Amino acid sequence: MFFSRVKLRSDAADKSEFWNHIGGSYKLHSLVWDLFTDGPERSRDFIYRQDLVEGLPAFYCVSLRAPNDRNGVWQVETKPYAPVIRKDQRLSFMLRANPIRTKRDDQHKQHRHDVVMEAKTLLKQRREDLPMEPEIIQQAGFVWLATRGEAHGYAIREGEVRADGYAQLRFTKPKGKHEVSLSTIEFTGLLTVTDPALFVETLYRGLGPAKGFGCGLVMVRPGR
Repeated sequence: MFFSRVKLRSDAADKSEFWNHIGGSYKLHSLVWDLFTDGPERSRDFIYRQDLVEGLPAFYCVSLRAPNDRNGVWQVETKPYAPVIRKDQRLSFMLRANPIRTKRDDQHKQHRHDVVMEAKTLLKQRREDLPMEPEIIQQAGFVWLATRGEAHGYAIREGEVRADGYAQLRFTKPKGKHEVSLSTIEFTGLLTVTDPALFVETLYRGLGPAKGFGCGLVMVRPGR
């Protein structure tokens, strides 16, 4: 596996290859795909996180193959990625996730529910006073992340994880003009490794859905 930091080159504004991609949220996401694709049949074998560095797009990627800047618009820094993780290790982490819960209706049709909107709906149905939105995001986000801990090799504790930065995103895929909508929460805090093998797999494969749109990459460092 490889870990890469990919930053936009300062002279990229002069290259038509870059601006040909820009024009919407989906096209910006497609930039990172171009770094890993080698043909139309290639399936995704990477996860990534998009950020801004000095106001310009940057990506952090974990991938099976090293990225390849074919258009000459990126500064690519890549190194082998083989994290050594031990049981009960405490790690600081950062995660952008798409927090949804999947349920089936009476006709067994599957539906995905945004956990923040679901929490608001339940509170309204119970005719309870709505807390401030940051409190709802924190509570719903923490529960979502905590309940996935056993299957992904970690545990978290209340008071050690912050859930905020809730955003709802909508954009259109160029093929078929299909509209995509998803929500994200930014998680930061401390976790404890409960199963090193499972947790390393989580670092490699990501956590939660919407990985193709920049969600799921867990970035860690030794905890304080």
